[in-house]
Amino acid sequence: MALSLVPASSSRNRLLTALPPDDLAELLPQLQPVELELRQVLHEPGKPIGSVYFVETGWVSMVAYMEDGDAAEVGLVGCEGMVGLPILLGGDRDDLEAMVQASGTALRMDAAAFRQELEHIPAFRTLLLRYALLHHGQVVRTAACNGRHHIEQRLARWLLMAHDRAEGDRFPLTHEFLSMMLGVRRAGVTVAAGALQKAGLIRYGGGTMMVTDRKRWNEALLPCRSLA
Repeated sequence: MALSLVPASSSRNRLLTALPPDDLAELLPQLQPVELELRQVLHEPGKPIGSVYFVETGWVSMVAYMEDGDAAEVGLVGCEGMVGLPILLGGDRDDLEAMVQASGTALRMDAAAFRQELEHIPAFRTLLLRYALLHHGQVVRTAACNGRHHIEQRLARWLLMAHDRAEGDRFPLTHEFLSMMLGVRRAGVTVAAGALQKAGLIRYGGGTMMVTDRKRWNEALLPCRSLA
């Protein structure tokens, strides 16, 4: 079933809605509503970025690939952000892959038009630079969490980040995909997810994950709560 695309004038992206109305109105002709398909790659490592995306629903994983082909997620982008930060920062490509992890919708802007609007609308550039700083902090804290904490805490933190960007308590997710996102073996994800389910924090099965009681997550996430 096709997703219903929301007109750009009623955007759900928090960056766009934070702009003054006149500035947003100037951007609207350049914003094209598009669907984000599961596993769709928005840009590949080392290749020119043709468009930027302001996510409205669903979320996108920023994935780092190693020389041996292994991969791990280092950042997550939902309705709070945008995909294509190298364009904002003066580059034209990224070392990371931007892959849709939960299908949804976004507003797409051509990279050349985006560069022009950054020059024409100072508030747009300032807002996005602040977001870039926050996203950098997320990447750094993800690396710290992955390096210092047990799989259970890493999984708990990731699930809460996904839950923040989901439209409900249940979302599609497999252990195989989680193992790639966390950079661990699938068996480790199975054990960690089993522990969280036994604690009554999640339910999973049939390729879906459900966060059951958000208020009870503090104890599970204690080592990472300053990083979430």
